[in-house]
Amino acid sequence: MKAVTEQDIRASFINCSKGEAKRLAVPRDLAEQPWDDLDFLGWRDPSAPDRTYIVTERDGRLVGVALRFPAQQRGFLHRSMCSLCLTTHPGNGVSLMTARKAGQAGRQGNSAGAYICTDLACSLYVRGKKSPEPGGRFKESLSVEEQIERTRGKLHAFLDQLAA
Repeated sequence: MKAVTEQDIRASFINCSKGEAKRLAVPRDLAEQPWDDLDFLGWRDPSAPDRTYIVTERDGRLVGVALRFPAQQRGFLHRSMCSLCLTTHPGNGVSLMTARKAGQAGRQGNSAGAYICTDLACSLYVRGKKSPEPGGRFKESLSVEEQIERTRGKLHAFLDQLAA
């Protein structure tokens, strides 16, 4: 992913109003992000713990979505798998993140969801730049490049659900 600015991020959102995009919290550490290792920029809103945001490049332009997830507590022995990067995490390491659909469907209350790593570090897990808990990544016959492409494909399929 190429480095992006705060203005680029705010202009990219497809499932919230321009006013909402203007008010949302954007990461202050954009210059320190590992852009070459990211398929998407994901962050949690520090003022609203149930809100997260994802911005990614798609067909030459940025696409951003605002997501919500419940602050449910799961036992440490419970494990869940991220639907994007296929990393498993114990407890609350994976959350069902839902997003309002774009346009009229979203205004009517329609939404879509996906189970995603709560820390939104899918790109780093796939590349081996961040290690999950033991047993969090399965050995695969796919190359890292193929795993990256699969993760991007799953993210794009989720975005397609939101844009439809």
